[in-house]
Amino acid sequence: MPSAHNLRKICLNFGLQEQHLFTDPVEFMAQRREATRNASPVSQDPFAHAFPGDIARLRKYIGSYHIHFFTPSWPGNVMVGFTELYEQSGQVLARTVERGKNPEHGTINRTRYNGKSSYLGGRIFVMEFESDQEGSITETVLYPAHRQQRTYLRGMTLGLAWRPRRSPYASRSIWKRIEASQSLRSSLSKCGIYPMEHRFITPTVRDFLLEKTRMTGEVNVS
Repeated sequence: MPSAHNLRKICLNFGLQEQHLFTDPVEFMAQRREATRNASPVSQDPFAHAFPGDIARLRKYIGSYHIHFFTPSWPGNVMVGFTELYEQSGQVLARTVERGKNPEHGTINRTRYNGKSSYLGGRIFVMEFESDQEGSITETVLYPAHRQQRTYLRGMTLGLAWRPRRSPYASRSIWKRIEASQSLRSSLSKCGIYPMEHRFITPTVRDFLLEKTRMTGEVNVS
């Protein structure tokens, strides 16, 4: 019996549903003849084989993180959100929560994203879809963590700002792993908009966002 990941790859390759592989051989052949007769030419999803990529390497990064990045919605401040990577049916999925106080109206803006992640070419890719409002797609590309430390992942995020006018933006992004002992409620309570000098923004996060380190995390001494 193949793993869930390999079973999905087999089905994608032959254009099958998983349940078809477990039917009686005679019934299976009849179904295939009928499907072939009625099938219309359909182009294959170009991302079908992109996720999850090297799942063995990607599994090391399953867990919860506080994500930090700049957004045009709150210039000069740091957006801190919550992201969880988890495995399901041979995929490593992602869910993200962001929230911030609107400085004009005092209301709390909340956004939820769902997506999937992949490990390809020595990089971690996270693609997420936000459907609560008008819908948008966010992409984050991260460098794998160094062997000496697994606390931080560094990279770039591309998305749409909440305000003004939902304009596109790109920002350095750094993820800090959340300790397993910390509750979900506690982790979510720390999400929000922080001034750069706030004690919750660690020196490692501050230095990276202010471009005092290279993308690899090595100290820039030039």
